[in-house]
Amino acid sequence: MSKIKAHMDNIALSHSVFALPFAYMGLVLASGGWPAGSDLLWVTVAMVGARSAALALNNLIDLKYDRLHPRFKARPMVTGAVKPWEAVLLIAGSLAVFLFAASHLDPICIPLAPVAVIPFTLYPYMKRISWTCHLVLGLALSIAPIGAWMAVKGELTAAIVILGLAVAIWIAAFDVIYGSQDVLFDGRQRLHSMPLRFGLRRALFFAKLMHVFSILCFVLAGVLFSLAWPYYIGVACAAAVLVYQHRLVEPDDLSRVTQAYFMRNGLVSILVFVFTLVSLYV
Repeated sequence: MSKIKAHMDNIALSHSVFALPFAYMGLVLASGGWPAGSDLLWVTVAMVGARSAALALNNLIDLKYDRLHPRFKARPMVTGAVKPWEAVLLIAGSLAVFLFAASHLDPICIPLAPVAVIPFTLYPYMKRISWTCHLVLGLALSIAPIGAWMAVKGELTAAIVILGLAVAIWIAAFDVIYGSQDVLFDGRQRLHSMPLRFGLRRALFFAKLMHVFSILCFVLAGVLFSLAWPYYIGVACAAAVLVYQHRLVEPDDLSRVTQAYFMRNGLVSILVFVFTLVSLYV
């Protein structure tokens, strides 16, 4: 049981709150309401598989840096509770689960599977190359609503692309805020981020602009999907959460960027999904 818990901690299972509601959002939009049981099952399994592989891979690739970072000293791979070879087996198994689930959805999902895998594979390496790493993380999460939509519809539309863009910019901006804590560490290790490249004050300002753009994209997506008024209440609530979070952070005071702050961001995805579902029945 301790080994299972270590693996669950390694893939931060509780962080599914960021991507999974958006996958369900794409699913209910494609279905026009509550989805078929089989679609719900296989989209959920695919998301769990892809996300588990992504987190385990990120921790494996970043292990040499995590061992040096004081904030990550309790991570399972740093403490040795999860061995690198165990992480490799988990990654391989998770990808197999992802592909197996994809094979039960629209036939287009299998040939497009690499599109979902490539962004989260690139993300850990992007931190070694460019400050645009936050955007690559956003791209990886944008696959959640788009992939779920494709799993049912088998085709792209402008509306789902805009929704994916909203998700991408939302999480990229949040990653900028969260990464602001690591400016000194990133500088010493020659890693890259927007806060390191532009300075904390400008990076946090860019994050605000990105979140404004994200909310506008959520609104536009609602218009393109012809969603009813409850959806816009959800978007407004999500915007309020973002405003509150930005008010907690200052360039000279990042003390409130805690794990609780991190998890509170999941309210955005939950609120938007719940009010999307309600809007489909009004």
